[in-house]
Amino acid sequence: MGLSFVKHAHGAGPEHYTSEANGFVFEIYPARSNDAVTRHVRIGFEVDNVDAALAALLEAEAVILSKPADSQWGRRAVVKDFEGRAVELVASVYP
Repeated sequence: MGLSFVKHAHGAGPEHYTSEANGFVFEIYPARSNDAVTRHVRIGFEVDNVDAALAALLEAEAVILSKPADSQWGRRAVVKDFEGRAVELVASVYP
């Protein structure tokens, strides 16, 4: 997806992953053990190539929930993140 993540922590805060490019910062924090975590939320990313993105995620031992397939929105697949949430990948059919 073009994002490179590194482990990071702010002072005594939790270790998390962060990616920064062109003034945009994207951080992914782990759930705390006492947090109520929902698995009913799906995050989605538009990618250039679903199959290539999926191959990279499989190398990181991601779990496929929905294999790549063409749809009216473009080629899409769904994987499970490491806390059990669904993450959708779509390569748009529109330029």
